[in-house]
Amino acid sequence: MRPGSVPESANEGRAEWAAFWVAAFGVFIAADDLMVVATMLRPMIADVGLRLPDDLDSTAWIVNVYLIAYITAMPLAGRLSDVVGRRPVFVGGLAVFIVGSLIVPSTDSFAVLLVGRILSAVGGGALVPVAFAVAADVYKGAKLKRSLGTLGAIETLGWVWGPLYGAVLVRFLSWEWQFYLNVPLGLVAMFLGWRFLAPGVKADRSIDWLGAALLTVGLVAINIALLDQAKIQTVGGLEELTGASAAFAGPWLFVVAVFGTVGFAVVQRRRSAGGPVEPIVAWGLLQRTGPGAALVVNALVGVGLAIALVNVPLFVNIVESGTGRGLRSTALLAGWLLTALTASMAVMSYAGGALSARFGNVLPTALGCGLAAFGLGLMGSTWSADPNYGWMAAQLLLVGTGIGLVLGPSSAAVVGVAAAAERGSAAGLVIMARLVGFSVGLAGLTAWGVRRFKELRGALELPVLGEPGYETAIANAATDITTTALAETFLGAGLALAVAFAVGFLMASKA
Repeated sequence: MRPGSVPESANEGRAEWAAFWVAAFGVFIAADDLMVVATMLRPMIADVGLRLPDDLDSTAWIVNVYLIAYITAMPLAGRLSDVVGRRPVFVGGLAVFIVGSLIVPSTDSFAVLLVGRILSAVGGGALVPVAFAVAADVYKGAKLKRSLGTLGAIETLGWVWGPLYGAVLVRFLSWEWQFYLNVPLGLVAMFLGWRFLAPGVKADRSIDWLGAALLTVGLVAINIALLDQAKIQTVGGLEELTGASAAFAGPWLFVVAVFGTVGFAVVQRRRSAGGPVEPIVAWGLLQRTGPGAALVVNALVGVGLAIALVNVPLFVNIVESGTGRGLRSTALLAGWLLTALTASMAVMSYAGGALSARFGNVLPTALGCGLAAFGLGLMGSTWSADPNYGWMAAQLLLVGTGIGLVLGPSSAAVVGVAAAAERGSAAGLVIMARLVGFSVGLAGLTAWGVRRFKELRGALELPVLGEPGYETAIANAATDITTTALAETFLGAGLALAVAFAVGFLMASKA
């Protein structure tokens, strides 16, 4: 070796490090854009001519359409990265993301705004499975588990940063700046991705576009059907929920979802037998107990995460509505409470990866699911109309600790055992399972909360209309029954994590 030269292994190590952190930067950008509208929704809808509560149904779709497109993009993007390489999908995803980001602030049309959000979601959704696959490409064994935990921490930091960043922009500039600033960030990420990610490859097999179409139909239909029932994201109380909107009402969407899903499964099974067409999902992983159990755990974790992220701010809004606290103060309080959840998730996601590297995937998964189930159970049994915010923050810290511990090992149990040609597909399955669990849990437990609200309201015994104290009694009763119904959704989420605790032990299976 020449004096002053760098050993080849050192150069390889630096290249691996650079590739991983470029991919992680993409994950952060996507996570930020997923959550940022939480604090800028009202000015956004005002600028496209929507008003609450009359346009509540339409407003919810600014949030829902992004989540649907984000989920749907992941399996196809993951498989594309297996077939044509990580760099083309990463750079292409960023290009689509930038186009969407330019459309959103440049229009006063609600329909065009939704198109921009869809493009941003498709581009951002493509980045996440590529990042997980890159981690599996460059690291193995214990390093892979730590790197997947790190990606989970970075994704969670993006969720934390997004609402805070959005609030600062709305306060000092305007909501449009979030999307303007996406452009230079995206261009920097494109340059770095082109510079450090492995180049594309000439595909010797084609993508299963029929399977992709059937999967898209199934995912879009089920998520529209489910999330249309979950307008809880944009309301101030359970009494504002009105059920399915006229545009998407009826059971036919579930029929379409079943048709798409069954058709997709049939096609994938046929493609997995071999041939010139590459199946969209790593079908062999779904047939193995360990990875299959890990996907179920990810879906159940998504249930708990959805209820915590969505219903905690709603709970605070309900409790504070009669105190005279302003909307900004209430939002700030809810934000600080959620920080206990998300900050602990970020820290413990890295810890979960480190623990799985030392002790295997099952121990941190079981520990995390147990802690999260216990924390959600405490929330469901102790949260009331007379809140103790310090105690509530401690419980959310416990839930975040538990969920964070699970993210790395439950990802490694799928991505870490996938063949080199299936890592992108495996990564897409992991994130898709988590987000499908998010939408299913949000819709199912929201429906339960609305049902319980109506039952409790029907059983109210109030003073006669016009008697002294009637107005106070009805206001207190509304707060009591709403907080009770919301607390029961925390219990339901805790039950989902308890099931995940049991399923997690199957991840040890080698079959």
